[in-house]
Amino acid sequence: MNLLLIVLALQHPDSLAIRLSAMTAVTGYEQAMTDSLLALLPGSTRDRIGNVTLTLGRGSPKRLIACSLDEVGYVVGNITDDGYLLLRRVGVSRTNALFDQQLEGHRVTVFGRRGPVPGVVAVRSTHLTRGRPAANDPPFTVDNAYVDVGATSRAEVLALGVDVLTPVALTKRPERYGDRAGLLAAPNAGRRAACAALASAALSKPRARGSVVVAFTVQGLYADTAGLNAVKALQGPFDESRQVSVPVKFADTAVETVALRDVDALVTDIVRWIGGSQ
Repeated sequence: MNLLLIVLALQHPDSLAIRLSAMTAVTGYEQAMTDSLLALLPGSTRDRIGNVTLTLGRGSPKRLIACSLDEVGYVVGNITDDGYLLLRRVGVSRTNALFDQQLEGHRVTVFGRRGPVPGVVAVRSTHLTRGRPAANDPPFTVDNAYVDVGATSRAEVLALGVDVLTPVALTKRPERYGDRAGLLAAPNAGRRAACAALASAALSKPRARGSVVVAFTVQGLYADTAGLNAVKALQGPFDESRQVSVPVKFADTAVETVALRDVDALVTDIVRWIGGSQ
């Protein structure tokens, strides 16, 4: 996998964006994604909070360029006696007040100790409720989410490696569409695309002006940018810092969309920035 990721990053940054968009990194539970980045980036390290960093060049000025890995998601809050999972949200959606409604009736992945477990969020029976919800019915919230993982008891759920605080997220199915398949839709596509561009730029081994710390940060949505602040505290001070991003449409939805040409343009821009050009 290490070699495959490197080839994707060096030759096709958009392909790496798609691959990263298929991964999940619920805020506070980003280790699986940081494991992949450590394999992808020779010489990178993981600090005590979980950030992955790589230093290019040496000396002054000392600069920081970073992207955020984490995403709003859920953890198991409780397990019912008949085998359903109840959820609690982790992180805050800053743009989408209807964020939790995306769960209703959709597939989710539960990241248990024994590997990913597929599940689906139950919906109310149309037979028992006599049709669609009435206009005055309250909207779906995370408190209404009952996740079915095919278990019929709490013991069966535990046997799957799933317990309280196990992370849960919408099942990722990145989709290319539009003219020449130039658009990418997936939950958190913007963050994943920005990180793909940053990884691709770092792997191209640009000649840095001074030293540049490339950082893939965690817990940005959980504890007031805790990961980024940790990088600044542990490896700073920095003469200059930059957070990379790409334009997105439909932010914080299951179909958040980026243009893959923007990913390629960001790679070029990052390489130029690392070399000291504005």
